[in-house]
Amino acid sequence: MSDRLPPLTALRAFDAAARHMSFAKAAEELNVTPAALSFQIKSLEEHLGEPLFRRLNRAVELTEAGRTLAPGAAEGFEILGDAWRATRRLQDNSTLTVTAGPAFTSKWLAPRLYEFARAHPEIDLRFSATLRMMDFDRDEVDVAIRFGVGPDEGLWSYPLRNEWLTPVMTPELAEKYTTPESLTEAPLLFDESLHFITPPCDWPTWFASQGINFAPSHGAHFSQADHAVDAALAGVGVALGRRAVIVTDLHAGRLVAPFKTAIGIQGRFRFVCAKGTEERPQIKAFHDWFMGEIEKTSYVSEGFEIIPVEEISLE
Repeated sequence: MSDRLPPLTALRAFDAAARHMSFAKAAEELNVTPAALSFQIKSLEEHLGEPLFRRLNRAVELTEAGRTLAPGAAEGFEILGDAWRATRRLQDNSTLTVTAGPAFTSKWLAPRLYEFARAHPEIDLRFSATLRMMDFDRDEVDVAIRFGVGPDEGLWSYPLRNEWLTPVMTPELAEKYTTPESLTEAPLLFDESLHFITPPCDWPTWFASQGINFAPSHGAHFSQADHAVDAALAGVGVALGRRAVIVTDLHAGRLVAPFKTAIGIQGRFRFVCAKGTEERPQIKAFHDWFMGEIEKTSYVSEGFEIIPVEEISLE
């Protein structure tokens, strides 16, 4: 028996029919007549030497051979489609699709996008704010701003500034809670988005860094970092804010960080793209702008004592 592959059009017809389990629906998807689709499948069966479908009165079902072929055919066309879309995107220097977490998008990226759009009107910028790990080819993403401990295997990854956490509050609350000890009486806000980081980066850890044995749990708990920061901005309480999420509000004076001690955490943000695409015009333009924006608020970190979380004892 020859291993020569059958015509691609016949395999495409089979894949569509196997997915729909209907010749009529498959023909509609491929924009051909049912007779033409049936002919392609019949030619595929002749090439194989046995039937792929059982033709019933008002339906079709796969034979054992059809069930064996269907998964590989579906996967093959999906891979081919991904490769084709990725190849076509190489010709597009005017569209840039960026993905980042919701908190980073709302608190860092969104307030700055006007400047990028004004500097690069030729680039059509698109955003996907999600915590889902996007696939650069399948999801047609050009750049990802990822947070965590990595690694980003097989990708071009540029590490950004080290991340740290420190208590932040409105200027009005800062007048009331003037010492680390006084925070044991303050309404505390809990950001649970960092629960995957070890060692833990939370209120008990920060208090321990100050030599205070206090493990609070009562207060408002948030699954997203930006929601905790929004609550702090509203004067609801004191949040343990992550540098990248609070830096814009610190820069604007909407929040203050009165205690110059921060927890240095192991996770950090990275600027990530597919290897070999980092020099594409729109990606390079976005990277250069991105790094420039980081430098504008770099002074916010000055004066802080950053204590690595692994050096803090909770005993």
